Amino acid sequence: MALKEDLQAEVQQIFHEQWKVRAGSTVPSEDSITLGNDAVDIDATVLYADISDSTKLVDTYKHHFSAEIYRAFLRVAARIIRSEGGTITAYDGDRIMAVFVGQYKNTIAVRTALKINWATKNIVQPGLKAEYPNSPFVLQHTVGIDTSPLRVVQAGIRGSRDLVWIGRAANWAAKLCALDDAHATWVTKAVYDVLADEAKYGGDPRRDMWEARTWTAMNATPIYRSSWWWSF
Repeated sequence: MALKEDLQAEVQQIFHEQWKVRAGSTVPSEDSITLGNDAVDIDATVLYADISDSTKLVDTYKHHFSAEIYRAFLRVAARIIRSEGGTITAYDGDRIMAVFVGQYKNTIAVRTALKINWATKNIVQPGLKAEYPNSPFVLQHTVGIDTSPLRVVQAGIRGSRDLVWIGRAANWAAKLCALDDAHATWVTKAVYDVLADEAKYGGDPRRDMWEARTWTAMNATPIYRSSWWWSF
């Protein structure tokens, strides 16, 4: 069969085939979902961590320097995510996606973000400066977090496939990473409203670590930002 006819048949099958959907309580893996119209629905919190202005980084600095920045930041973020019980679901260039489930998924995801902020400033940047003392580069990043129901499906072809996360949290968490990196952590109101006090208040005297903002690009949606960190 020619490629055109083959693709037409496959697309028709995708749109015609009935969905098999089941509820999930854990983060699904590639092996738990088929390439057909098979899906798992979960309530989850999505975290995206992203290096700021990476285009300027790769256009301005030598490739080995940019690669070391990427590797150091992603290694630190990944280790912190894993230590907090998150599941790493994707690497995309200079950013990492993770999914958290369970009763305290929002608080844990936020604690993860605040730890990434601390580690970027106190581990990655000092390590960079020690190796490149004359470099003016200062690593900045953002983390976006949202929570919502998600539908997880497989996409691609046999031998080259990946999970696709369909739902607001996956989309909005990624978009939050494009906001002002002067405040490294951005969360939606849905996340903020259910945070435990340990992830909402800090300092002495105790005060709210978060500042309310209006996300004008997303229909004036209320969101929150923070420049605080969580040391470890």
